[in-house]
Amino acid sequence: MTDQDQLTAVLKDKKLRVTKPRLAVLEVVSRAHAAVSQPELERLLGHEVDRVTLYRCLSAFEEKGILHKVFDLQGTAAYALCSSSCSAHEHADQHAHFICTVCQNVYCLESVATPTLAIPAEYQATNIEVNVTGLCATCRRD
Repeated sequence: MTDQDQLTAVLKDKKLRVTKPRLAVLEVVSRAHAAVSQPELERLLGHEVDRVTLYRCLSAFEEKGILHKVFDLQGTAAYALCSSSCSAHEHADQHAHFICTVCQNVYCLESVATPTLAIPAEYQATNIEVNVTGLCATCRRD
């Protein structure tokens, strides 16, 4: 099965129409070694996908559990693929993220689970975010 076939299957599985812009966005994110920001996606996709369509794609992908969003040190949203256990409105792949203070890349640390917190009964937690900052492996070598 080709990458394109796999991306098409993801869209169909999540009950989304298969369109060229959606496939283009998923292809860029799936090939990235780190989470990709919306400005970076705009740059990489060029005129292939306009800003409004990109926003709609990212919103639909996040809603359907295809992508998850994490904010970098400047507060810009970056997107990475979810695990297959994520579904619409429920992201089951709670993990830590590493943000490099030099290159600014955001990496998913899928092997580092978010901690379980004892939240008071009058509160209902819907998301826990753990961000670790420091030097990534590449910047550490330089």
